[in-house]
Amino acid sequence: MGDVKDTEDADRHSGTSGPPAFRAAVEALRSSRLRPQVEVEPTPAPQRLAPYAYALEAVVVDGEQELADGRLVLLHDPAGHEAWQGTFRLVTLVRAELEAEMAADPLLPEVCWSWLTGALQARGLTYGEPSGTITRAGSHYFGGLAERPAASQIEIRASWTPREGLGGAPDTSAHLLAWCDLLAQVGGLPPAGPGDASVVTLPQRRGPQSR
Repeated sequence: MGDVKDTEDADRHSGTSGPPAFRAAVEALRSSRLRPQVEVEPTPAPQRLAPYAYALEAVVVDGEQELADGRLVLLHDPAGHEAWQGTFRLVTLVRAELEAEMAADPLLPEVCWSWLTGALQARGLTYGEPSGTITRAGSHYFGGLAERPAASQIEIRASWTPREGLGGAPDTSAHLLAWCDLLAQVGGLPPAGPGDASVVTLPQRRGPQSR
């Protein structure tokens, strides 16, 4: 019985089973066409946050250099969730290394949060109940690692409720594109589309990140 239950749980969190709205939302994620600098692949989804879940991880690359990485999780509870005010929820983690000067900017958290909301609005998306944290961290190395330069990192953790469309499924493809816009912006890449020249990007990163 344990093996059967484990298989059922894995199916519910892989996008291969579930209500039609959830399967449609997952298929939209899988079929999205993204800018080439953002490499996306499925990753195991958390199994305790919602009855159904699907997860992706991504890395922003420039040649062999990794500029930023992140994870996007789609949650679905057909019965609805009071805190979500809906049946779907998107949860994200985005990370990138920063130059020390940028990391010390007191306005950096507000700017990074505006990048998230701005990316969603630029795609014409409506959403509700946004929440999140912006964290700055600094690392200094000693002993056998003393030759490594000090490093600073920004981390964005956020979640929001996407508006549900026809058939009950949200436009997850558009939300994924907005998320990739955020990843690229945090990674310091120029805007992908026309009319975005005013968007402020971070300076070039030090080098590849350890993941």
